[in-house]
Amino acid sequence: MFRDSHAFSGFSTDDLAAARDFYGRVLGLDVSEDDGILHLRLAGGGRVIVYPKPSHEPASFTVLDFPVADIEAAVDGLIAAGVTMERYEGIAQDERGIATEYPPPIAWFKDPAGNILAVVEEG
Repeated sequence: MFRDSHAFSGFSTDDLAAARDFYGRVLGLDVSEDDGILHLRLAGGGRVIVYPKPSHEPASFTVLDFPVADIEAAVDGLIAAGVTMERYEGIAQDERGIATEYPPPIAWFKDPAGNILAVVEEG
């Protein structure tokens, strides 16, 4: 039914300007705004929308994963950009927040609205 549909994902924020700065400047994504909605264009043609919601509550799960070839370099870059890596009780993580107990290596961080994002090392 939807085989040829160019599906996309979306999630909310409580501060569109902060989200635009974070996704565009900090993460380096191609970001545009149309009618008060951010459009994130991802490598490979994927896209995500970020929409304002006054009663926003951060997602309690990972809303966006970024596959990377070198997770250590990606995490170092995020930390250098001022991003704080998340720590989760019960998950073995190194000093930078990278979990390697189970493949693939993964590290989590949050956007300004508290939504959970991750970098995942591709094998």
